[in-house]
Formats: sequence, C-alpha cells, structure tokens
Amino acid sequence: MSDLTHRRVLTIAVPIVLSNATVPILGVVDTGVVGQIGEAAPIGGVGIGAIILTMIYWIFGFLRMGTSGLTAQASGAKDTAEVSALLVRSLIIGLTAGIVIIALQSLLFAGAFRLSPATPAVEGFARDYMAIRIWSAPAMIALYGVTGWLIGQGRTGAVFAIQLLMNGINIVLDLVFVLGFDWGVQGVAWATFIAEWTGVSLGVWLCRDVFAVPAWRDWPRVLDRARLINMAAVNTDIMIRSVLLQAIFVSFLFFGARFGEVQLAANHILLQFLSVTGYAMDGFAVAAEALVGNAMGARSRAALRRSALLSSFWGGVTCVLLAVVFAVFGTTIVAIMAKNIPVQEAAAIFLPYMVAAPILGAAAWMLDGIFIGATRTKDMRNMMVVSAVIYFAMVIPLSQFYGNHGLWIAFLLSFVVRGVTLAWKYPALERASEPVAAPAANSL
Repeated sequence: MSDLTHRRVLTIAVPIVLSNATVPILGVVDTGVVGQIGEAAPIGGVGIGAIILTMIYWIFGFLRMGTSGLTAQASGAKDTAEVSALLVRSLIIGLTAGIVIIALQSLLFAGAFRLSPATPAVEGFARDYMAIRIWSAPAMIALYGVTGWLIGQGRTGAVFAIQLLMNGINIVLDLVFVLGFDWGVQGVAWATFIAEWTGVSLGVWLCRDVFAVPAWRDWPRVLDRARLINMAAVNTDIMIRSVLLQAIFVSFLFFGARFGEVQLAANHILLQFLSVTGYAMDGFAVAAEALVGNAMGARSRAALRRSALLSSFWGGVTCVLLAVVFAVFGTTIVAIMAKNIPVQEAAAIFLPYMVAAPILGAAAWMLDGIFIGATRTKDMRNMMVVSAVIYFAMVIPLSQFYGNHGLWIAFLLSFVVRGVTLAWKYPALERASEPVAAPAANSL
C-alpha cells in the first residue's frame, strides 16, 4: 500500500479535472465563430446538431466506465495479457458501434428531429453539420474505450493530453475553416471531425506498448466468450444506470417548465452549478475507479479501503469548497450568466439548494467511482433503480404542494438515496475483495 497516498490520488484526479475544464471552452469557441456569420439559424443548427450527436454517442459512454474498472482489476492482478485484450476488445466494440451508427444515420437523424423539431433553416444547417461529423463516430466511441483503458491504469495525464490536443486542434481549425476559409457550419463540422480522429489516433499511439507484444492479437483470449459476456454485463448495468440518471435530469427540466419561463430559466442556470460540481468530482471518482480496481485485482481489502477513504477525502474537501464558493459568490455568478432581473431573483431564491447539493451528492459521486472500479455494476444499477423510483414517486406530490421547492427537494433526494443505498452495499464490496480461501486438504 506504499503508493496509496494523497499524492497518488491527486496525481490521478487533477488531470481529469483539468481535462473537464477544457470542454466548455470548446463550446464557447464553436458558438462564437458561427456567431460571426451574423445569422441565428447557423448557431441553432450547430447547437442542435451537436446535442443530437452527443446524445447518440452518450449511449456508449458505458464503454469508458466499464473498461476502466475491468482494466484496473486486470492491472492489479498483474494479468498483462488481459490488460492487452481489454484494449483490443474496447477498440473493436467502439469501431463497430461507430460503423453501425454511420449506417443508421438517416433513421437516427429523422427520429431526432421528430422528437425535437426545428425550423427548416435550422434543421438544414444541423443536417449539414451532422452529415460530416457522423463519420467520426467510430473515433469518438473507440476513444471512450481507450480513455477507460488509460484511466484503469491511472494514466490520466495521457487522458488530459488527448483532450487538450483534440480541443486545441478543434479551436484552431474552427478559426481557420470558418473565419479564414468562410466554410460556415461545415467548417465547424470538419474541424471537429479532424480533431476527433486525431484524438483517437493519439490515444492508440499512447497505448503503443500493448502492440509491441504478441498478447494483443491473442484472438482466443480477446474473443473469449465468458470474458465478452462479463464485459457486456458490466456495460449493460452501467448503461441502464446512466439512462435512469439522465431520465431524472430530463424530467426535472420538464416538470420545471410547468412553473413558467422565468423559473425554467432559473432552474437551468442553477443546474450549471451542479454541472461544475460533477466535472470537479469526476476527477476523484476516476481516482477511486483506478485505485479500487487495482485493489480488487490484487485481492487486498486493506488497499481497497484505503483507496476508497483517500479518494473520498479529497472528493469531500472539493464538495465543501464548492459549497462555500456557491454560498459566497452564487448571486454574482447568476448575475453574470443571466442579465434578466426576474430570472436572477428567481435563481437567488433557490440558490441554497445549490449550496447544499455538493454536500448531499458527495457520497453518490464517490461511491459511483468506487463501485465502477470494483465492477459491482449490478449494485449500481439496482440502487439507481431505487433512487429513480423514489424520485418519480415523490416529485409530483412535492412539486404540487411546494412548487419549485418541492421539485428541487425531490431532485436532491435522489442523490441522497443513491449515496445511502450504495453505502449500505459497500461492506459487501469489501468482503468480495478478500482472497478466495483455498479448499481444505482432505485429512483422509
């Protein structure tokens, strides 16, 4: 356990926090360069197109989390052949899924626009944008697997390098293609296409040591039925959990729409506080994934407990700091994000919920990372089901009696329930980390 230190946790977590911090910058540049065209429709087209593709790719986000937990465990068990096989499996899954999405693009786009109709001009620009970007689907989904594999080995610095290069190339090409070549919406799409394929190429290059030894092409192991089934089960559990979590967030916005445009806008602004918290906490949850996974692979209960405690300590410190920042500067942040006075006033009323959110959600965020590292994904799925059932059972009566206050109470209650129920399952996780006892010798 000598390497299980506070420094080790921060070494894994900080690059992920920095990586997440670059994501909003890219969105601002994309919007800014398209805004120079001087029309509203291109901005809307890029916005809707990006959201549709993000939602399609998001379905495969399980590949990142599932791969990280399995890789961390194989690494902890010193099973280098399985570590190599996991990378190849995730690449095969990602590339195959991307090809399927390209083949089904017409159906996917048609379905998306039926669910979220837009004006003919906006839809036209969105289709132009997506028709180009869709060809990087194999790169983006494969990159989930590569990122998970790197995280599983604690190589989050490499993940940061990939994100930095992708976003840097994207920003530079945005400026060149849109402002320099006047390619408009298609220029933004081509910039992202090139950046995404560059990102996955760098990711594979950073994993090049795997391809220097024969184990990566051990096809009987790579395509082993039992291992594929286990990987599918882990990823399916994570996907169900993620879909339910997304359902809670989406329904929160839908229920909030009943209270009028001003309150809806205020809720949307306050959700950005939660988004910032999630980005910050993601780094420490990732640290838990890597360290807990290694401990599980090594069959060390002591290492698992220390990994969970150290990563949770820093996650907890981060949540307290964010709560203080929101309490002190929350109204100023809201005023910067919204110039509309009624929206500012409405957001100020419910700002205390955002002060409480990091504290109430800390256990849920950290235990997610711990359970992913341990690949106890069935527990994650089941506790998410419990959380979603309680949320949907409470949100309607609470919002009817207490209005938007009731909506926020139900929403934050879902985080508390998830944290409490996962904490209830944690002792069993520790017991599962103990070495399997050898069968007693037959005295006869």
